[in-house]
Amino acid sequence: MCGITGYIGYRDAYPIVINGLKRLEYRGYDSAGIMMYDGKEMKLSKTKGKVSDLELIVNNEEKRKVGKIGIGHTRWATHGVPNDTNSHPHFSESGDLVIVHNGIIENYDTLKKELVTRGYTFKSDTDTEVLINLIQEVKKNEDCKLGKAVQLALTSVVGAYAIAVFDKTKPDELVVARLGSPIAIGVGKENNEFFVASDASPFLEYTKNAIYLEDEELAIIKIGKGIKVRKIMDDSLVDATIQKLKMSLEQIEKGGYEHFMLKEIHEQPKAIIDTYRGRMLPDQGIIKMSGVDDNMSKFLNADRIIIIACGTSWHAGLVGEYLFEDMARIPVEVEYASEFRYRNPIITSKDVVIAISQSGETADTLAAIKLAKSKGAFVFGVCNVVGSSIARETDAGAYTHAGPEIGVASTKAFTTQITVLSLIALKLAKEKGTLSTSAFQNYLRTLELIPSQIEQMLKIDDSVKEIAAVYKDATNCLYLGRGFNFPVALEGALKLKEISYIHAEGYPAAEMKHGPIALIDENMPIFVIATNKGHYEKVVSNIQEIKSRSGKIIAIVTEGDTQVKEIADHVIEIPETMEALTPLLTTIPFQLISYHIAVMLNKNVDQPRNLAKSVTVE
Repeated sequence: MCGITGYIGYRDAYPIVINGLKRLEYRGYDSAGIMMYDGKEMKLSKTKGKVSDLELIVNNEEKRKVGKIGIGHTRWATHGVPNDTNSHPHFSESGDLVIVHNGIIENYDTLKKELVTRGYTFKSDTDTEVLINLIQEVKKNEDCKLGKAVQLALTSVVGAYAIAVFDKTKPDELVVARLGSPIAIGVGKENNEFFVASDASPFLEYTKNAIYLEDEELAIIKIGKGIKVRKIMDDSLVDATIQKLKMSLEQIEKGGYEHFMLKEIHEQPKAIIDTYRGRMLPDQGIIKMSGVDDNMSKFLNADRIIIIACGTSWHAGLVGEYLFEDMARIPVEVEYASEFRYRNPIITSKDVVIAISQSGETADTLAAIKLAKSKGAFVFGVCNVVGSSIARETDAGAYTHAGPEIGVASTKAFTTQITVLSLIALKLAKEKGTLSTSAFQNYLRTLELIPSQIEQMLKIDDSVKEIAAVYKDATNCLYLGRGFNFPVALEGALKLKEISYIHAEGYPAAEMKHGPIALIDENMPIFVIATNKGHYEKVVSNIQEIKSRSGKIIAIVTEGDTQVKEIADHVIEIPETMEALTPLLTTIPFQLISYHIAVMLNKNVDQPRNLAKSVTVE
């Protein structure tokens, strides 16, 4: 959830670390801090608030910027309320060691009580201060170097972590380690500089060479000598692989848009093309996906497919359920990863588990993957970030190729995940013979049109903004959909909640009569997906029921619709497409409405309160 960054080398560290924190602020933004080592002293600056607040403090005292070594942190609070004291970095009691930490130390209270008996006192309420003092205690008792002290201390830790630790008595090295939280190491030329960060974005302009630590690995980084990676539990050496980064700096900048979210909404046509490019060949009637091709028998012989995910990815998984069952006639269950991992699920070697995550680092989804693999299931990953933990933990998978998604509220992640699931469902349907050749080819040709249709829809932004202005002061909203578009109703409600803080709920349209209808009055906006495919007449009846109770209706309809237009207060048209592909279009107006309402309410669109992009702790 938090973002950590660090630098050791020949350059001035401050601009690298502070700009890295700005790029990582999507991971947490309730406090921020930085430590600079000038060759003699460690200078600590930290504050409650955003990285911009931290900058103001540092700019008032230039000596806080001096040094070739620095580590920084932007926090999403777990242990200890957001305030200056609980902000990272944290010093050990001796003042020699300093740490930044992403994750949760679950047994921190036990460790803290033991350290208190040994004379330690604590300034903060964080688990992180406990960890750095544990490292100090081990280093003192074992009379060992920092790397060994960190390793031994972590064998006593229960929880998740990505850490970077610096010892001012050994100013040529940094120690980093991970378990359950991501960490990347950027490698400069000739081992003369190194970068550390929660993801690669902070050091893209300096190096394209990166090492991603695996779980329970620790790296000792030394200027001029390189990196040694060891297993924490058995101290064995690891042959760490340097990966070439494909992400560009331009991809993570706003590109003229006011917010990352708006940029990413507008990137969806390209993102979907990038997702199916090279995989879908409509002219040849072929879908090529090596992760599926190489494991076709596992899919075709599966008793069922279990989809596990959280948040927006879970909504994409619900669309996937409709796709797989409708096209390929394979039974599907969709599970919240956070519940799946704790309820002793029945899993066998005849099950295929599909794990979906934008970041590839979602803690609950990772734990669910490990549980499924322990039961013998074949696990297939769908994620966006190359080299992420889920990409490495799964047996096979497919990247969405959406490009970096910085806005906390996922947009292009959702549509590209649906695109990947559509491709898999279509490929399985063709192999099983549950779709005719002509129907299969029609799907491919129709899916190929989706990006240009989204481009067309994005041109209605001004009219969507007018609708947003009407309902920006609503306190409650309902979102209704049926069939393939029920998950889109859930996703639409989630988007509004996430960034505008307006209470909203999504329901199957027919379920409105089983409770939510009691809420409807003249002040209640109801967003209804009423495309001409599927259960159109049933949805029209639902709309009439709403209208008779004075509800305000905003309907998503197919171009040329006349019946709903006569009833609804507002309509937004989508282009004609096949029913199974409508979620790729119907979600666009909901993204735009949520965005504009949040902007009109002066909310922080890219960094909504209490949320972080990647949920790497439970």
